[in-house]
Formats: sequence, structure tokens, C-alpha cells
Amino acid sequence: MTRVAPCLPLLLLISISAVLARFPDALLRLQHSLAPKKDEFLETRLPIHHEGGVNLTHRTLRRFANRKVDRFHVKGTSIPHVNFDVGDSWSGLLPISADPYETRKLFFWYFPPTAKGNENDLIFWTNGGPGCSSLAGFLQENGPISWQYGQAKPTPNSLSWTNLGHMLWVEQPVGTGFSQGVPNIHNEIELAAQLVGFFQQFLNIFSELKGKNFYLTGESYAGLYLPYLADYIFSNPSLLDLKVQGIWLGSPVLADDVISFEVPSVNFVHRNENVFAFNQSFLAHIDQVADSCHYTSYLSEYLTYPPPPAPFPLPGASTEADPGCDVWTEIAIAAITLNPAFNIFRIFDMPPILWDVLGLPGTSPQIQVQPVYFNDPKVKAAIHAPADVEWTECVAVASVFAASGDTSQSPLYEVLPRVIAHGARTVVVTGLADFVLISEGTRIGIQNMTWSGKQGFQSAPKPDSFIVDGVGAFGTVQSERGLTFYEVAITGHMYVTCLAFLLVGGPSENVSLGLGRIPQFNPPAAFQSMQYLLGVRATP
Repeated sequence: MTRVAPCLPLLLLISISAVLARFPDALLRLQHSLAPKKDEFLETRLPIHHEGGVNLTHRTLRRFANRKVDRFHVKGTSIPHVNFDVGDSWSGLLPISADPYETRKLFFWYFPPTAKGNENDLIFWTNGGPGCSSLAGFLQENGPISWQYGQAKPTPNSLSWTNLGHMLWVEQPVGTGFSQGVPNIHNEIELAAQLVGFFQQFLNIFSELKGKNFYLTGESYAGLYLPYLADYIFSNPSLLDLKVQGIWLGSPVLADDVISFEVPSVNFVHRNENVFAFNQSFLAHIDQVADSCHYTSYLSEYLTYPPPPAPFPLPGASTEADPGCDVWTEIAIAAITLNPAFNIFRIFDMPPILWDVLGLPGTSPQIQVQPVYFNDPKVKAAIHAPADVEWTECVAVASVFAASGDTSQSPLYEVLPRVIAHGARTVVVTGLADFVLISEGTRIGIQNMTWSGKQGFQSAPKPDSFIVDGVGAFGTVQSERGLTFYEVAITGHMYVTCLAFLLVGGPSENVSLGLGRIPQFNPPAAFQSMQYLLGVRATP
């Protein structure tokens, strides 16, 4: 499917506006043509709220036997700045162990399913980082409240994942968001043990959720979190009274930086030349860098179906970039020079930079209104958050791991194949407008992985093979041997970072990798891929 340059919809909108000013009846016809039909995917959405009016189709008056739940209860009409009823929920801090002197606690927000959701499914969500808050995911991606960039006030999210099942957003590891305590973990196995300890405490209070089907979902650095967590649960089946059925990884960290960032970056520019708008001399320069650093030949040799034998070598000596080969940073700086609003996490952004209630609308932090939402004292009180904690959407890696950082290896080599072998349906989703974890780099990582008796995908994803109900072709999808891979069009990654990230040579162990935002930038695609994960859909 041919796509137009991203500036054309604006020109089209201006033209339509001019026509509608002269022909108001055309407005009614246009609105009618854009309205979702009853048999379309969008019909699965909840009823739209009207101000002060209709409630969500939620289940209310839920009963839990343990009266300890009462101190976590959040009334659906009492959330500050939200002028609609989102139904009952529960939030607060819980320790990561049964030790009565435990000081490490994770902040959670739990919502039961709406009438459309499955009572038997419990979905855990985490943002990435490491050290980025899952409350950002709650408010701007897949929760029942949606407060997007540029919105004056929040609106109901008709594609909330509470329409799928029970939802549990958790700020983790220790040190993230409102979570408390001194971080002491060195790797993903230690983190998984702490998370399982938290889940045990959660189920002790919300005991009616024991025995549910358990789905692990998240984005960005969750590419490490979740495979290790699932593997830990499978390896210790007596620790948790939940049944892991699948994992969903949005824009995940999987391969080495040089594969994820550098190798595919020049090819990415050529696929989007109309967006980057580089002159011919700069294009020739980055082509020369890609050739001399063996990035061009690496793509040709290793992004093939079926793949050459693993393990794949690196294109150079470094897992990041050899001297003179950091072409990704060159491209990013040049793009921002041309377009100060250029967003490395969603390349189509143009000025003005929209305000964000959380203060991080793109490549650089931009706090236009203080305090940010989760630092409002009324919000903290309503959701039982600690009043003395200054909430930050992302913290440094050193704030959540010990001084050595995360020493875990990529899950591609052993951990993720074991998870798939246990029968957990595994979904990986990438955005084709993401210039950080570029989709071709994720493809190479998958082709370097052996699972279920074979290496990589045997067949290449076919163009326009991902069909979103009621929308049409929206990217590609490939499913083999328990692993399903989506590439979603006009969808970015939307990590959280700062401009300094670009000026210090790209990602490093001292910089949070941030938050992938596929559910934010393409809710129907994310929702449909989740329906497949949960078995609601027979096909992707």
C-alpha cells in the first residue's frame, strides 16, 4: 500500500476545511463516512463518555474477602481532574516479600475488567527504562483514562485493556516512580525474584485473583524484564498461583545496540527520505559510513529468510559502535538541526511540540505546567501514593540497579526460546516510525535466535499482511512456532530521554532507554495484537 508524505494530510485538511466552509452539508456526509460501522473493529470499544454523564461499562461493587483491600480502594468518581467515572480500582504500595521489616515496596494500580473483559485473565503491564514508570502507560497508553499530548483534559480510553481482562500496572524495579526502597539487584533473575515476591503479596490481599491466566506485557526494556520473569515463574512453579499463558513485547530491547540502532539506521533514512529531508551530500556521506562500517553488507547477509547459521558476528569489534561508525547519532543530530521538533521515537513529529501533562512529550523533557499530574498532592492522596516522593517518569539506571548495572545477557539466546518452549504465546510488536529500536534490527535479532527446533523465521513477513479490523492493512505480521512478530505502520517507539542522549554518542548503560508507546500511537493495532495473545482472535 502506497503511503503519502506526512505533510499531505495537513494540506488535505486545509482543503477540506475550505470546502466545508462553503458546503456545510459536506461536513455531515464526511462525518457519516468516517463513523465506525457496526461490524467494524471499533465497535468493540466502550461507550463514549459525555461530560458529567454516561459511565463506562464497568463492573462495580466488586467484593474481595480480605478487608485489607479497603485501604487501597480508589473510587471511580474521585480521581482529580477526571470528570467521568472510571469504576472502582485499587492502588498503593506493597512490599516485595513477606518479611515484616521489608522496606522495598512497589507501587501498583489494579483495575478489574469491564463487562467486555475476561474474568479469567490477569494482565500485568510494565513500562521500560529501566526505571520508567508504568503509570505513564496507564495514563497515556492502555488504561481507562487517556491524557495524550496536547489534550487540555483527560478523556475515556475506549480501547482500554481493561476491556480485555484484569489489569495490573506496577512501577518496578524498586526505585521507579512511587516505588520505595534501596535498589540492590544486579540482573534480571534477581529482579524476577523480587517481582514474584510482590505478586505473592498482591495475591495474599486480592486472593480472588489466584489461579487466573497470567499475561506479561510491556515495552522497551520489558524486552529483558518479561522473558526473564516468565522463565523464572516457569522454573519455580510452586511460587505463584497464576498460570503464565503468554508475553507481549512492544518495541523491545532484544539485540545489541549496534544491531538495533546502527546497522539499520541508514536504510531507515532512505525509506523515509521525505521526512528527514537531508540533502544529497549528507545522504552520500551516511551511505559511505554504512558501507565502510559493514552495515550495508550486514543487512544484506543476515536479514534473510531463512537465515544463515547462528550465531551472527558483530559488524565490528563493539556491541555499540566502532570509532567513526556511530552514524545513528550523526543522523539524529542532523535531523534535529533541520527540524527542532524532530522526535527520534516517532519521526513524523513537527512543530509545535505539544504540551504533556507528564512533562515528556518527545525527544526532550518539556514541563510547561507544574506540578506534573502524578505530583499533584490531590492525585497522590486519591491513589494512596506517598506524599513525600517526587514522582519522575524515568530515573537513571543507577536508581534501579546496583552500581554494576544490569549484567544480564540478551534473552534471545536461551531465555526467550525456553519461554516459547513452555507454550507461552509470544508476541513482539515494533513501530515502523521508531528511529531508536529500528524494526530491521529486531528482525535480525529474531533471525539470530533458535526456538522450537529451527533458527529464525523461515519466511519473510509479507507486505500489508497485518490487517486491522475496520482500518485495513497497517503493516506486516509473521507467525511461526509460537512467536508472532508485528511491524506497525506510522507508529513510533516514544522512549523517554533527553537531548543530551543524542550528544553523548547514543544509548549507554547510564541512560534510561525509556518507554515504547505502541499502545499510545496505534491503539487499535495494539488492542488487536493483545486479542490474539489472549486467544480472543484465532489469527493475528
